[in-house]
Amino acid sequence: MSTNSTRPTRALGVAVVALLLGLLVVFFALPVVWLLLAPTKTAAELVSTGPFSFGAFGNLSTAWRNLTSFEDGVIFVWLKNSAIYSAGSLVLTLATSVPAGYALALTKFRGRRLLLSVTLLVMIMPSATLVLPLFLELNKLGLIGTVWSVVLPFSFFPFGVYLVYIYFATSLPTEMLEAARIDGAGEWRTFTTIALPLARPVVALVAFFSFVGNWNNFFLPYLVLPSSQQFPIQVGLNQLLSTTPSFNPVAGAGLNITSPELALSIIIAVLPVLVVFLFSQRALVSGMLAGATKG
Repeated sequence: MSTNSTRPTRALGVAVVALLLGLLVVFFALPVVWLLLAPTKTAAELVSTGPFSFGAFGNLSTAWRNLTSFEDGVIFVWLKNSAIYSAGSLVLTLATSVPAGYALALTKFRGRRLLLSVTLLVMIMPSATLVLPLFLELNKLGLIGTVWSVVLPFSFFPFGVYLVYIYFATSLPTEMLEAARIDGAGEWRTFTTIALPLARPVVALVAFFSFVGNWNNFFLPYLVLPSSQQFPIQVGLNQLLSTTPSFNPVAGAGLNITSPELALSIIIAVLPVLVVFLFSQRALVSGMLAGATKG
């Protein structure tokens, strides 16, 4: 009786899993496959042929030439700018988020609870809500149109502070810290020689999330950077989109930027994040599981 009654439940579970996997394929996997195949076709073939058919390597070569000749290869300038903005802000993020999370977790000072509450509040706020006050502040300081107008706001990463806070509050052996203090080590030495080496997994996690968020950020750089030569890749993609006739009917027809070139530019923009992810998987998994291994 019990065996027969569990069969419909098991079948229902299998059906739900199959449905979820099917939705995942339809809404994620298939668009990715289309994007990878699009540069191998011409703009006309994208409309006339099957969406998942392969075109020709010659079309891919043509799309590459058209894309890299756009404004004398400005796409490489955009990639370089994204690397500078993301790496520069990443250094500042780690230099501020890790000590801040340590201080919130393991030291006592006036206003600690208030600071932690403010960190949580800012963390859950949509990032777009801070763009206008940030723009006004940067304009007041005369930083609009400079590297610092992007790097400094990108360095503000309350989510990273909270991740480090959670790790130090739940996973760090406090006995080791107390032993160091008894031996006469100051708070900074205790942090740098004991806490920081043990926190490498969560530091890697913060670094990854910070880099990906900075690389993909569009709204703030779009507002504070006036020149195409200063754009990161995400803002540059918007400029490419505006010069694609299929998306902007008034765009010049002689620019050779069509849907295949646009698809290829998106793939190029995603590749650095994909490479970083592939080379940091072990560190990311260790960071995500760091809080679950405390004895």
